[in-house]
Amino acid sequence: VTNALLGGGEQAITLALTLGGAMCLWGGVMRIAEKGGLTALLAKVLAPLMRLLFPGLDPSGAACRAILMNMAANFLGLGNAATPLGIRAMNELSQLNPEPQSASRHMITFVVLNTASIQFLPTTVATLRLKYGAENPLNILPAVWLTSLGAAAVAIALSHLFALPNKKPQRQASASRRKAKA
Repeated sequence: VTNALLGGGEQAITLALTLGGAMCLWGGVMRIAEKGGLTALLAKVLAPLMRLLFPGLDPSGAACRAILMNMAANFLGLGNAATPLGIRAMNELSQLNPEPQSASRHMITFVVLNTASIQFLPTTVATLRLKYGAENPLNILPAVWLTSLGAAAVAIALSHLFALPNKKPQRQASASRRKAKA
């Protein structure tokens, strides 16, 4: 039992250092990409998708940039590096929310996308698989692509479907606010 306890502790520390190193590396890469203008380029390339997913959101605004950085981190499989970017995106979206007591449509869509986590290169999983002796840690890519795209598509479709009953009251509330201002 003592050997297992000591060996398990050593393995836990080694694993934490391995994952911590990968997080630092990719977190730094994301920071350099942001400072180097990659988010602006990414915003231009993904503008049609962003308009579809987040209608009415300024494609060059801070919220959109934060969403894109979070999506890029998730796309690279950097869930831990994506977390602070996701918090920043939610803060930016909450500043744009006209009804702070409830989540906006953009906030809901972002949470759904963030949770589904579309991944092209699952670096954290690849790091773990390599650490534990996988000969080819990236041979899971087709399965990751299919499941993450499928999960995102289903999640977005369901969030839009569940939002349908709420659209009419929002329109009525907007009309009431316009009349009150007039």
